[in-house]
Order: sequence, then C-alpha cells, then structure tokens
Amino acid sequence: MRFSWTGLILAPLPVPLLFCAAMLGFFQGERSALLFLILLVPSCIVSYGTTIFLFLPSLFLLSWWRPMTGMRVCLLGLVLGAAVFVPLTLMEWKGSGPDSGPPTETFLAFFLRWAADPITVLYPLAGLITAGLYWWLGTWRRDRAAARRTAIVR
Repeated sequence: MRFSWTGLILAPLPVPLLFCAAMLGFFQGERSALLFLILLVPSCIVSYGTTIFLFLPSLFLLSWWRPMTGMRVCLLGLVLGAAVFVPLTLMEWKGSGPDSGPPTETFLAFFLRWAADPITVLYPLAGLITAGLYWWLGTWRRDRAAARRTAIVR
C-alpha cells in the first residue's frame, strides 16, 4: 500500500473528536470548550502516536509480505487498537495507588478489572475506524488521480 499524507493527517482525527464530543455530553457546564480541549490533546497524542509509530510501520512490513486489501488493513487496525490498550493500562496502573503513588495491587488484577470495563471496546473500534479511514483516503486519492489520467488520455 502506498503512503498517504492525507490519510496520515486526517485518519487519526475523527476518533478523538467523537470521543471528546461524547464525553462533553456528560459534563455540561460553563467551561465546555476548555474541557473539550483538555480531553482532545491527550486523545490526539495517543491516536496520532499509534498511527505513526505502530500502524504505518506495521502496514509497511505487512505490505511487503502480502498485498494489502481494505479488509486486511482494517483487521490490522483492530488488532493494533486492542494492543494499545495494554501500555495505556500499564500507565494507569503505575499511578493507581493512594495519592497517585505506587500501585497497591498487581498489574494482572488491575488489568483484568480494567479489561472488564465496557469502554475497553472503544480501543479496537478506534483502531478499526482509523485504519479503515486511512485506507479509504489513500485509495480515494489514488482512484481519483487514475480517473484524471484516463480522462486526459481520451
């Protein structure tokens, strides 16, 4: 699969925007815009960081091995979205003790408790949406350019 700047810039953005908008629905108040921005910044860091440092290298390596289809790219996003849950949970565990200090329980117990939360489903879903959008943006631009070239030839 070819690299797409449009996909890199736009694909990781909708999931954090939707997440922050959904969270804003729970917290109505005077400072809604500030809360939205406070939630958006770390969400974008996770989304863009995962896309740049996990998804694109994995996509590059897998495209050497097999031709990438939309289904394979979406499956890769789903798996990587689920995999991102582990280091983020590790970060949460390290600050889970009293007064954000050292943890009082084992990581496995903490991980199992956090994995049982229904919000955990959002991680693989976010990976799936981001990967699918990256695929669509990359193929849409390529198909558009090919259509333009055939129109010029005629």
